[in-house]
Amino acid sequence: MILEVSNLNKNFENATGNESIQVLKDLNIQMEAAETVAILGQSGSGKSTLLTLLAGLDSPSSGEISLNEQNMHSLSEEELSTFRAQNIGIIFQQFHLMSHLTALENVSLPLDLFKDKDSIAKAQETLEQVGLGHRVHHFPYQLSGGECQRVAIARAMVVRPSILLADEPTGNLDNATGEYITDMIFELVDQQKMTLLFVTHNEQLALRCSRQLRLQDGKFI
Repeated sequence: MILEVSNLNKNFENATGNESIQVLKDLNIQMEAAETVAILGQSGSGKSTLLTLLAGLDSPSSGEISLNEQNMHSLSEEELSTFRAQNIGIIFQQFHLMSHLTALENVSLPLDLFKDKDSIAKAQETLEQVGLGHRVHHFPYQLSGGECQRVAIARAMVVRPSILLADEPTGNLDNATGEYITDMIFELVDQQKMTLLFVTHNEQLALRCSRQLRLQDGKFI
């Protein structure tokens, strides 16, 4: 079992701090290695909150998230940062590239976090896999939206993560570019036998995954 989520809850206090709003309600998920799962749901259903918790970027109010049999939220902040860098790849709707770094430097960044001596060579190879071997020394402002998302895909996949989390990765792209990027993600995931959790509101995209789960008002239905 790659991922196991048990009785996951997430609450937020309202603006005045006198009321707690439950965003995720007693969620349970299990994923096997190389499985692809889509999380479907409309805006406000809790999809992005769930992904933030699975990525280790926030802590649940209660419940457990285990990746590779490691309870992520039992780790210290430093341990979690290292564990996340080595095990989790994230592709956001917003590209979140470092504007002052080249494509090559952006992709090598996760490897640099744990001092991989081959970070530049691995980043170069991964950029070539997404068709950007000729753009390695370009900055984000010199790239198109589709090229920026390909850099973001390369950055997410360069560590060969245990799980790849994709949060509406084509939401900011035109239809043709979005289809191209989607095809690329699924092709790379298939080639590398990677586990994929794909968050989307698009029914057709969800059907490309082997399993679909639907979130509504913080619960799976």
